[in-house]
Amino acid sequence: MESLSRFASKRGIYLGRRSTKVHVALYRRTNGRLGGRFPAFPDARVLLLNHVGARTGTHRTSPVMYHHDGDAIAIAGSKAGQPTHPAWFHNLKANPDTTIQIGADLLPVRARIAADTERNRLWPRFVESFPSYDFYQRNAGNRTIPIVILEPRD
Repeated sequence: MESLSRFASKRGIYLGRRSTKVHVALYRRTNGRLGGRFPAFPDARVLLLNHVGARTGTHRTSPVMYHHDGDAIAIAGSKAGQPTHPAWFHNLKANPDTTIQIGADLLPVRARIAADTERNRLWPRFVESFPSYDFYQRNAGNRTIPIVILEPRD
């Protein structure tokens, strides 16, 4: 049996790409009925974020927790408290026009990094809906977990 230390660190448990692929497949097949919420945290809702690799051009999908902010959607690049930003963050900076899936709805959006005032306003909402965000920020060290705003586009 492999050691849990291969998968866990002081920053948290890394489940890897396989679990992401399973999550995305279940979400898509059930239109978000499975995988659309984080277990035991009813306010922690999950969307599917489609993004294109900044260097590779590969199309990818990542499940990400979100909050509505008026007509926009806010997502946090926590990467479970790891010291680097998630790949999707870099991909959205390079290719900000994308789509998200919330439930059965596929929505075209444009990504931008939240201004400091927006982040300061939105961050407590993330922590309230999923308290581990506070742990993630402490463990991220000098990295401030960014919030990305996904604004609707026609």
